[in-house]
Amino acid sequence: MCGITVRVTGCGRVERMAEPTETAGGRTDYRAGAVPSYKSMNAFTPADEERQRGVRRMKTTATGLLLFVALVYVLAKWASGAGAGAWADYVAAAAEAGMVGALADWFAVTALFRHPLGLPIPHTAIIPTKKDQLGVSLGEFVGENFLSQDVVRQRLHAVGIGSRLGAWLAEPTNADRVTAELATALRGALTVMRDSDVQAVVGEAITRRADAQEIGPGIGKMLERIVADQGHKRVVDLVVSRAHDWLVTHGDSVMDAVQGGAPGWTPRFVDRRVGERVYKELLRFCAEMRDMPSHPARGALDRFLTDFANDLQSDTDTRARIERLKGEVLGRGEVQDLIASAWTAVRSMIVSAAEDERSELRLRVRASLISLGARMATEPKVQEKVDSWVEGAAVHVVTTYRKEITSLITDTVAGWDAEHTTRKIEAHIGRDLQFIRINGTVVGSLAGVLIFTVSRALGA
Repeated sequence: MCGITVRVTGCGRVERMAEPTETAGGRTDYRAGAVPSYKSMNAFTPADEERQRGVRRMKTTATGLLLFVALVYVLAKWASGAGAGAWADYVAAAAEAGMVGALADWFAVTALFRHPLGLPIPHTAIIPTKKDQLGVSLGEFVGENFLSQDVVRQRLHAVGIGSRLGAWLAEPTNADRVTAELATALRGALTVMRDSDVQAVVGEAITRRADAQEIGPGIGKMLERIVADQGHKRVVDLVVSRAHDWLVTHGDSVMDAVQGGAPGWTPRFVDRRVGERVYKELLRFCAEMRDMPSHPARGALDRFLTDFANDLQSDTDTRARIERLKGEVLGRGEVQDLIASAWTAVRSMIVSAAEDERSELRLRVRASLISLGARMATEPKVQEKVDSWVEGAAVHVVTTYRKEITSLITDTVAGWDAEHTTRKIEAHIGRDLQFIRINGTVVGSLAGVLIFTVSRALGA
């Protein structure tokens, strides 16, 4: 069975609100559209109880002072009637004014939190009846005075984030700490990401980029530059040298291959002589091409590569054939598996580097942070740039999400229960408010005796 609490709305109407109940499954439930009460969300803490005890002590003190001046007033009036002298009239005037001041301030302080003496006097119980309006006003106040663009820029500019952050980062211990935190964040991000999703994205991105861009002209320009710089000659030297060495080592295999391809009607000694001749000519050709930079075959290869580079850039048929070849290569399962497996290798390498404190990755990040911190701490241009970034980001947040931030205040206050809101606020500021009652009593007494004195002096 749920309990019932009373909530005072902004219009002064009293509504009943169901307290939360615990269901069989341990779930909190609310009756008929009721909202959670402030008590259930933010009950009094031990510190609040201690503050409330302090409020009660100050209330007792202020009330005791009121009773004291009332007693003084009664005694002074009795003394004045008994012929005690003029002093009794002055004391009675002071005590009378003190009572008026104390009662007026008691009414003012009490009217903030509840109806004095339970009487529904207009403009009393201000906090419980105007709670929602106070929340709206508080949100507007914060939005206008704390979340404005000029205020945010001035405060951040005065802080000097760029220089302070730079000086902090320039310390090696702080750079180590930031590096470790970045490594932890990187490992966490790579751990939560599913390899299949990343592989699919990477494969699709590479394939889509390759499909969208024609590679023939680019390859042609690169090949043309290589031939012009004679960079291909080192490759030719390597191939010719390896071919010569292979022929020297596998001469019998070459002659057997030539003899095996001879017609069946030729004599064997003729096949052997032809195989030997072919082998010697191949060996001589590779040796000459290896040793003669101006060999005609090299020149023919240069001309072929130059023509092929031009065709890749300008010949439509050649470029189309290269594009078809590219599509066939990218469409092969082996290539797609290779692209997908690249992410696994990269992730493993990054995770390993992030875990190793002495890895090149972490050492470079640490050195970069220290260098960046030193520049931010000493170079005004870098400081201005960092400050500008931070200020711009902060201004964007407060100008874009100002309503959301202020509505957090408004909605939070609106969700509080009026009774508990009143008790909470009174616990925090009620003790200071009781000094108003005490001051009212003292000031009222002084004002009363002053007015009485002036009246006597003027003969009133």
